[in-house]
Amino acid sequence: MHTLSPRAETREFDQSEFRQALSQFATGVTVITTRLAGGQFLGLTASSFNSVSLEPPLILWSLGNAANSLPVFSGNSHYVVNVLAAGQDWLAEQFASRRTDRFEGVDYTLSRTGLPVISGAAAWFECHNRSRYPEGDHVIFVGEVEHCEINPQAPLVYHSGRFLHSLSK
Repeated sequence: MHTLSPRAETREFDQSEFRQALSQFATGVTVITTRLAGGQFLGLTASSFNSVSLEPPLILWSLGNAANSLPVFSGNSHYVVNVLAAGQDWLAEQFASRRTDRFEGVDYTLSRTGLPVISGAAAWFECHNRSRYPEGDHVIFVGEVEHCEINPQAPLVYHSGRFLHSLSK
């Protein structure tokens, strides 16, 4: 059930202040991967990742409405959420870039459904693309986890506009 509440009161801040306030929340960094219809792989960096439910096992992440990859992720049945490990900031930057082949130089294996799982990631979740909810300037994706694995190590953390390689400054 998707319920809308009455609109919020008038804001007393601008978009820049909102963005700066959000940057104070430390977050993990993920690379979401899937496959294009022609067989090529597609991946992007996302820090908007969160758990939703243990039963059934659900996660969520979001993607901007203006993203060229939105139709692919919306239409595909599966994707993999790769939780990057400390020291993998180069992968976050590469998958956030506009380069043609974001997988160049990236070591990966294939998941059960044939999608890229990034080697050395702290964890990964292979998800059925269960539902999507348009909200504001993004689409929220809810994935039902069909398989996951962990590689216990420190995660890559993003805070205040920079990558941190540990949870202490």
